[in-house]
Amino acid sequence: MAEVVIVPDAAAAGEIAAHEIEKLVRRKPDAVLGLATGSTPLTTWAALAARHLDLTGVRGFALDEYVGLPVGHPESYRAVIDREVVGPLGLTPSLVHVPADSGRIETAGDDYEVAIDAAGGIDLQVLGIGRTGHVGFNEPGSSFASLTRVKTLAQQTRIDNARFFDSLEAVPTHCVTQGLGTILRARRLVLLAFGEAKAGIVADALEGPLTASVPASVIQLHPRVMVIVDDAAASGLANAEYYRYAWANRLEWEKD
Repeated sequence: MAEVVIVPDAAAAGEIAAHEIEKLVRRKPDAVLGLATGSTPLTTWAALAARHLDLTGVRGFALDEYVGLPVGHPESYRAVIDREVVGPLGLTPSLVHVPADSGRIETAGDDYEVAIDAAGGIDLQVLGIGRTGHVGFNEPGSSFASLTRVKTLAQQTRIDNARFFDSLEAVPTHCVTQGLGTILRARRLVLLAFGEAKAGIVADALEGPLTASVPASVIQLHPRVMVIVDDAAASGLANAEYYRYAWANRLEWEKD
């Protein structure tokens, strides 16, 4: 089962996630990170930047990218990753990849899978979870074996992301996203979720049945998952008391 960590707020979650990344990078300076976008991982990137690590050798692969935005659009995930991750963390821009970098949308998925494999696979994948249960842009119904591919965004996802655009109509209808099968191949997963609005879907993903209707439930199949949630997002968890107890009673070697 996943290691579930319940914390007071997003800042505390960011510190724990940053600690996990720091441990990896100190052991493997050219580690491969899977990079999530959106507001959820911002406290993780801020906490990691505050540690002033040398991350110039770290390689990165974004989870997803919109289809149809012009080059340089401020809400393209290339721009977001550069602005919120590459710059603040001091990553080497040429080592950070985004789906559709090749410019050939028809082969973008296959190209990305080849690039991930050539890098040796992803060591630690940072994830958020959407209200539809999506991780990356794998909407309900996505195959657990799916690889990087073009997907149609759910209308709820477009509505949720409209806050970043001038209007709902400006939000793209398609994306290129790592598949659930791609995500499962990462050696470690760290999923973060904050706020009461995520409580129901977090409970479904962690404690509900394994189902393509809740794509994030795929993490139940992974042997090394850390889920970090604030009190509000944890409010629907039936086993919250046990998760708190297990975290408080970690063995000493588990704390390093």
